[in-house]
Amino acid sequence: MRRTIQILQTIYKIARLGGMPRLPLPSGADVVIIGGGVVGASAAFHLAEAGADVVLLERDQLASGSTSKAAGGLRAQFSDSLNIELGKRSLEAYKRFAERPGWEIDYEEIGYLFVLTTEAELDVFRRSVALQNQLGVPSRIVTPEEALKLCPLLAGDDILAASYCPTDAHATPESVVQGYAYGARQHGAHIAVSTRADGIDVVDGVITGVRTPRGTVATGTVISAAGAWSRACGEMAGVRLDVTPMRRQVLFTAPMGDLPAKLPLTIDFTSGFYFHREGRGLLMSVSDPDEQPGFSTETTDDWIPRLLEVAEHRAPRIASAPIQGGWAGLYDMSPDGNAMIGEFEQISRFLYATGFSGHGFLQGPATGEILRDLVLGRELFVDVTPMSAERFDSGALAPEFNVV
Repeated sequence: MRRTIQILQTIYKIARLGGMPRLPLPSGADVVIIGGGVVGASAAFHLAEAGADVVLLERDQLASGSTSKAAGGLRAQFSDSLNIELGKRSLEAYKRFAERPGWEIDYEEIGYLFVLTTEAELDVFRRSVALQNQLGVPSRIVTPEEALKLCPLLAGDDILAASYCPTDAHATPESVVQGYAYGARQHGAHIAVSTRADGIDVVDGVITGVRTPRGTVATGTVISAAGAWSRACGEMAGVRLDVTPMRRQVLFTAPMGDLPAKLPLTIDFTSGFYFHREGRGLLMSVSDPDEQPGFSTETTDDWIPRLLEVAEHRAPRIASAPIQGGWAGLYDMSPDGNAMIGEFEQISRFLYATGFSGHGFLQGPATGEILRDLVLGRELFVDVTPMSAERFDSGALAPEFNVV
C-alpha cells in the first residue's frame, strides 16, 4: 500500500508541476544554485522556505548526476564529530520528510553494520562509537555472533566484531530530490532543468550574474552544488574546488528467496564490499583500487571478479546469486575524503558544497540548512570551518576514517 501511495503521489505531483508551460528564466535572483542533485535541491528548498528568491540551474534533469546512482544509505556512524552531526541532523530531516517538504521517500530504519576483521579497525571503531554515543547516536560494538544474527548472509571466522546502529536508514534518492524540488517550487523557487551554467560574471571580485544559453540571471550570490563537476564550476568564478570524479559501480541480483524482511546495510570494512536489500534482491558493490579518475559512467566487467571473490568469503550466498543488472555513477572525491562546505573569501559571494566522497546523499538535508544560513547570515547549527575548501592550500587535511 505504501508503494502504491508513493507512485500515485509522484505521478500526480510530477504531472501537476511538469504539465505547466516552461517559464522564462528570471532576469535576476537573490541566489543562483548550480546543480540539481540532492545538495542543490536541498539548498533551494531551505532558502526558498526562508523567503529567498532562488533560481536553480540543472544542465540535464533533476537527480540525473551522482544522486540518481547513490545507494540510498543514511548514517551517522562516522569517526569525525562534524560528520556525525551532519549525518544525525540529516537523518532527523529524512525521518520527517513526508511532512516537510511533504513527499514519500521510502524512509526505513534498516541499520548499518560495519564488519571488522583487524585489531586496528576495531580500535578506531571503538573510539568512533564512543564519540557517536557522546553526540547522541545509539551505535554500539557487537560480537561476531550478534553480527551474524543481524545479517544471516554473513560468513567468516575472521570477524572480530562489528559496529552497528539501528537508527541508520535507507531512502530513495530520486524521490528525495523530487520532494525538495516540489517544496522549493511551492515556496516560489524557479527550477530550470536542461539549462546549463555557461559562465559566472565577476567584476572586481564581486559576482554579478550567471550566464546560460537562455540568458543571464543577475545575482550577487552563487552556490556551487555541481558534485563531480565542481572543479569546472569553480573555474568559472576563478576559484579552485579540488574535486576529482571517480567512478563507482554497483550490481543488482535477481530476486533471492528467504531474504530477511529487515536486513542492515552491511559493509565488510577491509574490502569495502557492501550490500543491502533492493526489492526482492540485493544491491552490492566493492571498492576498486584500480579505478582511475574520470567522468566515464560506462559499466565494465573487470571489477566483478574481485567483488565475487570477496563475496564468496564474506557472504557466499550472494556470490552465487544471478546478476540482473547494474549501473555506474560518480563520487566527487576530495583530497582527504571529507566534504568541502563554505564560502570563498576572495570572491563575493561564491558558496560551495561538494567533495562529499560518497556521502552527499546522506548529508544533503543538513548541508542545505548550512547553505541557507551562510547565505542569510544566520548562526549555523554546527561550525563548518574545518570543511573549508581552502584547507588544502595549507595542507590542513581533515581525513574521515569511515569512508567506503
